[in-house]
This record gives sequence, structure tokens and C-alpha cells, in this order.
Amino acid sequence: MPASEEANRNEIRVALDATPLLGDRTGIGEVVGGIIQELASREGVAISAYALTLRGRRDLQAALPNDVESATRPIPARWVRRRWLRSDSPSIERWTGPIDVVHATNYVAPPAKAPVIVSVYDLTVLRFPELCRPDTLQYPALLKRALQRGAILHAPSHAIAEELMSELGAPADRVVTIPLGLPHVYGGDLDAGRVVARAERYVLTLGSIDPRKNLPGLVDAFNILASNDASVYLVHAGPSGWDDGAFESSIRNSPCRDRIRVLGYVDADTRADLLAGASVFAYPSLYEGFGFPPLEAMATGVPVVATSVGSLPEVLGDGAFFVEADDPEALASALAQLLSDSAMRERLIQRGLAISEGYSWPKTADALISLYRSLA
Repeated sequence: MPASEEANRNEIRVALDATPLLGDRTGIGEVVGGIIQELASREGVAISAYALTLRGRRDLQAALPNDVESATRPIPARWVRRRWLRSDSPSIERWTGPIDVVHATNYVAPPAKAPVIVSVYDLTVLRFPELCRPDTLQYPALLKRALQRGAILHAPSHAIAEELMSELGAPADRVVTIPLGLPHVYGGDLDAGRVVARAERYVLTLGSIDPRKNLPGLVDAFNILASNDASVYLVHAGPSGWDDGAFESSIRNSPCRDRIRVLGYVDADTRADLLAGASVFAYPSLYEGFGFPPLEAMATGVPVVATSVGSLPEVLGDGAFFVEADDPEALASALAQLLSDSAMRERLIQRGLAISEGYSWPKTADALISLYRSLA
């Protein structure tokens, strides 16, 4: 058999949901971007990227690596989700043609003749439905439907794997834990970060604005911190999510509002600059399935204060200072310690750097390819 035919015979064809690449990148967008970029660099893997979108299909090709095929047709996301809850059509092969495996990267699994893997990053929708957008409340039903069709669920942490079994009722042999990689955030410029932040000393937080991120709680903690530290600022960077009124109100009512910066969405270079210039990183989330932002901070040598919720203790290990999610006084105290205690700062910085080295997209891709081949 010629070498080219042998290579084609061993090639695995993966249909991958690239919908999260459209628009401003959220955490899931970073995940999908990291996975698809790494898979595209591997021999023996052919990706057919699809998206559930009516108007965004032209934007998808621009968001993909050059050698990744776009297999998107115009289709309203809400309509097709409702359809897939009731029916096994249209199958994803209508978009992609013959494939060996489907990787549904964003909770919603299409019907398919090929085996299906669904990435489930957290179960906020079951644990804290009051913190969710209305259009995500159908995710549990979609996941259960996927399980009925035989899908495998991919969890980014053991904490979420356990919840998939206990909260969703997934069988243990249908849940696989594969940690995620780490976005490229290196090489930021400290001075540029301080220019963007308009501050010399600042507490940084990153992520979309939504109730789960507990940003009003961070403002409460900052008010306590700033009352005893006249030179520290609070900086938030990230896209608007939904229901951001509580965060806006907390800033309006803050006695230190002139020292709070809300930058909105920033590009990857600016994000790296902000991390380089930060004095400390705060992550006050009420619940997390993985936790990209604090891991990014650790990788860039910024000491981290995080809440001890969800997967954060598992992912961050002893590289972060943990506090309870509902205790702004404890958060303020932890931030003050890391701003003033050089020995503690250095210890957390070194542990954070070491822990963050364990997360990479090549490792994630290796595990995913092994899973793909085991199912194909």
C-alpha cells in the first residue's frame, strides 16, 4: 500500500463545534481555540469545524487555522437545539459528510452516526440555575438526550466529573476527565499594563461579567482594602456577560469608585500586559469548573487569591491563597497580605509557576486524540 494511502487510512476525521470562536472570546472560546489550534498541527487528524449560527458562518473561516475546513450551514442555534431535543435529525453529517467522531465542545451534542463526545465545563445550570442565562437552562435536557444516544461526557476536572455522575446521573464509564491547556499569556509588558490600567498598583480580575463571577463581592472586599491602602486600584477586564447590573450598582455605590477600572473586552496582548503589571490577582467566583484566569495569572508570576469552590482547589493546588466565596472581609485580608508580605508573595509565585507548567494544549490534545481513536 502506498504511504499516502496508509496515512489516509489511519487519519481520523473529527467534526468539532467551533461556535465559541465567534464573537468576543469567552473562556469556552479560549478552550476551543486552544484545542483546534493544537489539533490542526497534528498529522493524522482532519478537522471539520461546524458552528450553530444563522449569520456567523462567514466569520467562522477567519477564526479557524488555515488548514481547518469549515463545514457550516446557516441554521438558527435556538431552533436546532429544540429540534435535537425531540429528534435525531438533522444529523451533523448533513454538514460535514462522513466522519469518525464528533467533539461537541459547548454542551450541545448533535445527533450523529459517529460516536459523540460532549465537553461539559461546569454544571452551573444544575447547581445554581438562578445564575444562568435563560437560554442555557435547557442544557441538562440536551446532555441527558446526548447520554441516551450514547455520548461520552468530557469533564475538565475531577470535581466536574463527580458532579456529572452525582447531579446529572451520568454512568461512570461514560465520563472522561481531561484537563484543559493554558492560553498563551506570556511576554506582557509591565509598563504597558500599568498604562492601560491607569494605576501603578492594582488588583486585577479577568473574565466575563455575570452573576457567577461574584464581582459585587470583590467590590465589597476592595472597599475594605482600599480604606486602609490609599494607592491600590481594582481593575476588571473582560466582556459583558449578562445581568451585569449588580456589578455596575456596586461600583456606583462604592466610596472608592474612582479607583475602580472596568476596561471591557481586551485583546490577548493587552490581557498579557495587564497580567504583567498586576500586583495581585483576585478570583472571587461562586463556582468554577476549571478556572482559566487564575491559572493564567499563576503562569505569569502574579500571586493569586481565589475562592475555594468547584474545581479551583484541584486546579490551582497550593499555588493560590484560598478564601470562602461569601466572605469579603477574608478576601480583603488575603489581598492585603499578598500586597504587603513579600515572603508569602514569593512562595505563591513560585508554586503558581510550577503548577501552571502542568497544563498545556499539547497534553490536552494528546489525551483527546487518544479518546477519539478509542471511539472511532
